[in-house]
This record gives sequence, structure tokens and C-alpha cells, in this order.
Amino acid sequence: MPLIEMNDVHFNYPDGTRALDGINFSIPKGEFVGILGANGSGKTTLLKLLNRLLKPTRGDVFLDGKNYKSFDKDSLFTRVCTVFQNPDDQLFSPTVSQDVAFGPENMSLSKEDVRARVSDALAAVEMSGCAEKAIQTLSYGQKKRVCIAGVLAMGPEVILLDEPTASLDPMGVYTIMHLLKRLNTEGKTMVMATHSVDLAPLFLDTVVVMSEGRIVRQGTPRDVFSDAKIIRESRLRLPRIGHLSEILKKDGIPINGLPLTIGEARKELRKLYEER
Repeated sequence: MPLIEMNDVHFNYPDGTRALDGINFSIPKGEFVGILGANGSGKTTLLKLLNRLLKPTRGDVFLDGKNYKSFDKDSLFTRVCTVFQNPDDQLFSPTVSQDVAFGPENMSLSKEDVRARVSDALAAVEMSGCAEKAIQTLSYGQKKRVCIAGVLAMGPEVILLDEPTASLDPMGVYTIMHLLKRLNTEGKTMVMATHSVDLAPLFLDTVVVMSEGRIVRQGTPRDVFSDAKIIRESRLRLPRIGHLSEILKKDGIPINGLPLTIGEARKELRKLYEER
């Protein structure tokens, strides 16, 4: 049984805008799933239905086989938590430790349990030394980490991430993604909305491509990016290495398959060089 399942989900905004049009997909426990799409494709709306900030106009969402309609809001929010795109929309307490403690304190836990959760969450995102720092003194990347810690302290099964690498510098992007991948390998199910296609082959198990409120392709990164036509029709692009491989093939260089990462391209080019 999948951990999360969406069955024929539709959503229209009050002004009549159709944001989702018949979404069907499932998320196995422990997967790192990326929702790829251009701006306006429906990625953020889909996440809001997964965390129940919005309810479907039609269709159903399930967690562990149980319809979202049967959950009270508080019990669902402790199992499916969201890291929003802008950390300043999520952080509001004076200090790091106070902000991370907010969720557990509202779960009727003992003070000792709250302290333990805060300590463990900050350690998980390598921010233990910043526990008593004021939020406004943190860098943007540190704020992202604190947001993730605040979610971890809730002990969720599923973490939803809306453009988690937005506005970060290149080193910050890979630092955050390696952190998220580590948390995933430790058992957290991750669902990430992004248009950063270069990250997909490096970190994601499954890719879901959205366009105009519909899922147009899903599968492993290799399966999805093998269909360059669908990718481009969805106003996305191939990962840079994949695009280079595509161009080299057109130039008559007999590259096998479609390398998507530097490591794969290096291996293939070295093989061609040794065969000369």
C-alpha cells in the first residue's frame, strides 16, 4: 500500500481557475519524489492539497489507506509537515530554539520531550551551535535549516518541500539537498516541488512532471528525461549534462544512452576515448 495516494483529484480556485485536473499518483514510503513543472503548472497547489491547506474540488487523498477527510486537522499536520519556500513566512519566534520548539509544545508533550526533540532536530540539520541565536541574525541558508528542524521536531512521516533551494547560492543548494537526501535515507518520505531539473538525477527516486494542472510524465529520472519532447512541451529542459549529451549525439559522437550527471558523462566519454 502506498503511503500517500491521490485519486482523480481536481481543484478549482474560487475565481474559477482550474489548478489541478485529474491527478492520480502514489508515493511509496521512504521515497524522495520530485514534482517538476514550470511556474503555474500546479506544483504548489498539489502540495497544499497534500498538507490539507486546500481540499479537493473533486477526488480523494489518502494517507496509509485512510482518506484525508477522516483525519482531524491536528493529527494530519503532525504526520505530513511542510517546509515553505520562503523561510521568513515560517519563522516567527525570537530565537532558533524557541521556533523549533513551537510545534512540539503544541503537541501536549512534556518539557523534557520538547527539549529532546529540539536538540535532536537541530543536531540533524547541523545547527546545534545556533540554538540561542536570534532568527534575524541567521543567513538565508541557516533559516532554511531551522525551518527543516522545526518540521523534524514534529516527528512527521512525510515532509513536503516547496522550492527548498530557491534563492540559495550554488553551494547552499547542494548543502541543503545533501541534508534532505540524508534525512530521506534515514527514513523520511520527501515530496519536493521544484523546477530545478539538474537536481533530479542526483537526488530524486521518482520524478513527476506537471503541466497545466496535469501529470504528463512520471517515473525514474532516467525514464522521464528520456522523453525530451514532453520535457520541453512542459516548459522545462533536460539537465545540462543530458542536453550536452543530446547535442554530442547530433554531432555524430556515439554516446550510449543519455548520461544525466557528470559522473555518467565522464564514464561514457572515457569509454569512447579508450576505444579509439
